[in-house]
Amino acid sequence: MTMVAGDRVLTAGYEGDFEELFATAYRVAYRILGDRSDADDVAGEVLAKAWLQWEKVQTYAAAWVGRAAANAAISRIRRRDVRERLRLQVPRSQTAQVELRHDLVRALRRLPARQREVLVLRYLADLTEQDVADAVGCSLGSVKQHAHRALRALRIDVDLTQEEF
Repeated sequence: MTMVAGDRVLTAGYEGDFEELFATAYRVAYRILGDRSDADDVAGEVLAKAWLQWEKVQTYAAAWVGRAAANAAISRIRRRDVRERLRLQVPRSQTAQVELRHDLVRALRRLPARQREVLVLRYLADLTEQDVADAVGCSLGSVKQHAHRALRALRIDVDLTQEEF
């Protein structure tokens, strides 16, 4: 018996294939995610994609479904991690941000003129190191050295971490 679904023609017994493929996708997703509901969602998404590409993947469907389920589960974990990190970040108060900015400006003023100039052009004006070298009139190595020394001095002076600056 054949069945027509949209523009696809399937032979009898295809339901068993999809049930087996769903079980494979679910098993892979559950091992990665550790959550039955998420694994069920991932397996459903993967089977929908398999259905849309059935003519291409039918000959190696089990391998394709397993790999697609693993990729989808890993993507879900990444999205979950990003959401959790964003939720865990405590927003700084406006006064703390203003104070940090004032501290940074004071620390920049204490730097030698060339180091301050290199930092401002490189990180605030967002120029490349070569563009900074051309603008300041020195070598690329000098720009790197000035930037390194200035950042080190700022980290000590303002106690900045890499992410904050």
